[in-house]
Amino acid sequence: MPPARRRAAAARFPEIALPAVGLAADLPAAAVVAVPTRTADSGVVLAGSLPAAASAVDVEALLERESAKGGAGELVAVPVEARVLLLGVGDAAPGDLRKAGAALARRAKDDVDLALDLRGLPLDGPALHALVEGLLLASYSFSRKAEPKVRALQTITLVGPVGLQRELDAALTVVRAVCATRDLVNTPSGEKSPAWLAAAAGDLLKGLDVTVLDEKQLAAKGFGGILGVGQGSSRPPRLVQASYDGGGRTHVVLVGKGITFDTGGLSLKPNPGMLDMKMDMGGAAAVLGTLRAVADLGLEVKVTVLAAVAENMPSGTAQRPGDVLVQYGGRSVEVLNTDAEGRLVLADAIAYADRDLKADVIVDVATLTGAMPVALGKRHAGLFSSDDALAGQLEAAAEVSGEALWRMPLVEDYRVALDSPVADLRNIGQPKLKLQGGSITAALFLREFTGGRPWAHLDIAGPAMAAGDSDEVTKGGTGYGVRLLTAWLAELARTSARTTTRTRTRRSA
Repeated sequence: MPPARRRAAAARFPEIALPAVGLAADLPAAAVVAVPTRTADSGVVLAGSLPAAASAVDVEALLERESAKGGAGELVAVPVEARVLLLGVGDAAPGDLRKAGAALARRAKDDVDLALDLRGLPLDGPALHALVEGLLLASYSFSRKAEPKVRALQTITLVGPVGLQRELDAALTVVRAVCATRDLVNTPSGEKSPAWLAAAAGDLLKGLDVTVLDEKQLAAKGFGGILGVGQGSSRPPRLVQASYDGGGRTHVVLVGKGITFDTGGLSLKPNPGMLDMKMDMGGAAAVLGTLRAVADLGLEVKVTVLAAVAENMPSGTAQRPGDVLVQYGGRSVEVLNTDAEGRLVLADAIAYADRDLKADVIVDVATLTGAMPVALGKRHAGLFSSDDALAGQLEAAAEVSGEALWRMPLVEDYRVALDSPVADLRNIGQPKLKLQGGSITAALFLREFTGGRPWAHLDIAGPAMAAGDSDEVTKGGTGYGVRLLTAWLAELARTSARTTTRTRTRRSA
């Protein structure tokens, strides 16, 4: 069997309590039955047939009475003894189905069994994938309560698309990876030391090649950025390297920021600014979860993940504003704000990806700047890239995956803000220049370590954590990045396979 077709050993995911999802040709005896409604030129139309228990209901009159529009996620209860719901699916596009699935899962969370009749919809693989994501990601929960509330919903039966089992399996693989990523982000930082996260990465990526560098190894190899950020903590830093080789000619390196808790260091954050800082390793969690999904899907790609993990704490051993550290590869950085620490750990890992791994493409993921959610809000990540083709690929993957991003400019005129009189770079822009653009200067800083390779930076400070439930997103860590990166890598694998096929065809001719 060719290496590209091999799958990694089964993952040991954390215990994730999600409903079981299956396909069936006919409706089971379920506690709740949902039948889609769609928007049409003539108004709202029923995309299917009501079950026998509700067959006598005048659906047209019911929809008119409820002022139904058929929009994605709209729910109308049918007034019969059995539990029957009309579920709006809009145009039945993947985005509409993802939204509809999430709304249905929340409405039926206190029921045991749910059946969704899809026989009246023209369902394909991407649509089914999106629907399953909505149903299950909205069902996710995380708790450290002594007696956590158990979700009642146990089984979801999708009626009709029995020929889409492969697509269902793929969707479930991605969902499990997202939920594992959410678990990592939601784990309190009292538990989540750098050593804990490195060990959790090993558990999550069971069956793959995983290497962890401790503080002594980091010092011996010259990872000054990771060490500098972590030197104030009693819990020393780590660098996690994991790889999957499913074939493919392009070596992709994913780099994740893994700050397990960020106080700001000696440039101390105010207390409100620390409340969500357990999520400051969301980038590392996202790339680890992506690698798990990619391996379990058996994608024909070659991917290495680097998670740069440290805890940023103030103490007598912490780095000080004004210190100069030496990054991996030898470039010196004047640290003028210890709360601009994420770029320091990322710079080490990016330089390693360039100098040692000889990456063909580098993508880093980080909860990097507070300026990013100010600019784009809480649902969009910022995309910075030195390569237009790569940026276009990621934008297309965002559309497919439902994880939104927006390309931001790398303003060359802002590069001067990183000049230092005592080092090669400074880690924040010079305030006296009054250029602002903190997210842009942070991205320009990272670009300095890419060696000119195709590179993209995803600033996920906005969408990595949610203040409440919305569509498929649940309160807390969102797992942002796993769906996006997996969709991108899946398309990269398909493109590579098509190119290989064309090359072989030309040679044989």
